[in-house]
Amino acid sequence: MPFASLGLSPELARAVADKGYREPSPIQSQAIPAILAGKDVMAAAQTGTGKTAGFTLPMLQNLTRGQRARSNRARALVLTPTRELAAQVAESVEAYGRNLPLRSVVVFGGVSVNPQMQALRRGADVLVATPGRLLDLYSQNAIKFDDLELLVLDEADRMLDMGFIRDIRKILALLPSKRQNLLFSATFSGEIRELARGLLNAPVEVDVSPRNSTARTVTQVLHPVDKGRKPALVSQLIRDNNWHQVLIFTRTKHGANRLAQKLERDGIQAAAIHGNKSQGARTKALAGFKDGTVQALVATDIAARGLDIHQLPQVVNFDLPQVAEDYVHRIGRTGRAGADGQAISLVCAEESKLLQAIEKLIQKPIERVELPGYQPQEAVPESRPPKGGYGAPAKPKKPKKPKPGAPEGRQSDNDGDKAPAKPSQRRNPRRKPSGNAPRKDRPQGGQAPRGEGRSEGQPNRRRRRPSRAGTARSGDKS
Repeated sequence: MPFASLGLSPELARAVADKGYREPSPIQSQAIPAILAGKDVMAAAQTGTGKTAGFTLPMLQNLTRGQRARSNRARALVLTPTRELAAQVAESVEAYGRNLPLRSVVVFGGVSVNPQMQALRRGADVLVATPGRLLDLYSQNAIKFDDLELLVLDEADRMLDMGFIRDIRKILALLPSKRQNLLFSATFSGEIRELARGLLNAPVEVDVSPRNSTARTVTQVLHPVDKGRKPALVSQLIRDNNWHQVLIFTRTKHGANRLAQKLERDGIQAAAIHGNKSQGARTKALAGFKDGTVQALVATDIAARGLDIHQLPQVVNFDLPQVAEDYVHRIGRTGRAGADGQAISLVCAEESKLLQAIEKLIQKPIERVELPGYQPQEAVPESRPPKGGYGAPAKPKKPKKPKPGAPEGRQSDNDGDKAPAKPSQRRNPRRKPSGNAPRKDRPQGGQAPRGEGRSEGQPNRRRRRPSRAGTARSGDKS
């Protein structure tokens, strides 16, 4: 099925052919016709299957039907979670729209805001932005949304993971209610569906792959190794296999810097990319990795999504990620668009729980290969397969039985949603004894001495009276 059969214009079909693509991927063949028809779309697919082209191509075609963007206005807005992804989406918009009379602008943090404000003065048919910088520009009256026709949330699940939900809600409140909405994500989590309910109007739902699955074209293997031997093993793997391009993931920023320095000392051209790097340094490292001058790019999970490197052959997990889903996104940088790829994980004994969570998520064990000279002194325990084996459907949990004698309709004390006790059942250790007997231990005309007039074992605390509104008692801490 050629791209032209999806309803794309000859200009866009020619631009796709120039990029070397002949047939649309499943996500593209289902999403493009729905977007061209003006419908809201909620789409999920495993990484590397062409989601960006899935919304970029029909978005550009729909924009050719209207008037050009006015000054400081945008007609289509694409929100992305990271600067790198914003830059790459902008590159795709430029490449696919090069035969069209449309103007695009990309804005993100870490660089000067003035050139971005100047670019917006001419208007943007397509504005690609990260949430924080977009709100900054709006607060400075550099962008207005009264002409907005289309909104795209790209990598929506990643935006929620990174804590952008408040910024997204602020932005949504600024947009016109009549618009087309597209939500693209790697997964359909509960949080994503909750966001979609308040954003999309009768959406077309496209889900072309199982949730949290890995691409079949990626070969996965793990090498058990002691933690202190990992840097030497990475260096040897690169040299022995003559890897010209390898993306290496570490858990921390300092770990990325240390590993890049180690590889440089071993004569391997390496660079680190993470959140503490300036935008200029991150852009330079990524550009060097793409053009081959950087042999090994060491990254934290900031690069786990959005990096689109053509035919990246190897990904190495120097550290396993804390969140199992990030493993899927990491190794999704290789084996893209049907190409073959290899994902290698270096695992020490203390990462066994992380490994078990990953294998449970992807529903299969990862092949283990011990390398000569790097056998770990402390073995990595074998992961326990789930009951019924990998791929077996999870059995629903049985409700807990109430304790004998518990009132009907109330959960037992072992449940997390424990019902509160009735007021008559509450026990107050400071409750005064019942009866009308006079307090003989209290002197007449004054307070009881410290330690007296209290029950045995009761803390020696003075009871504070609530302060009057608008005033502060002496001795109170602010």
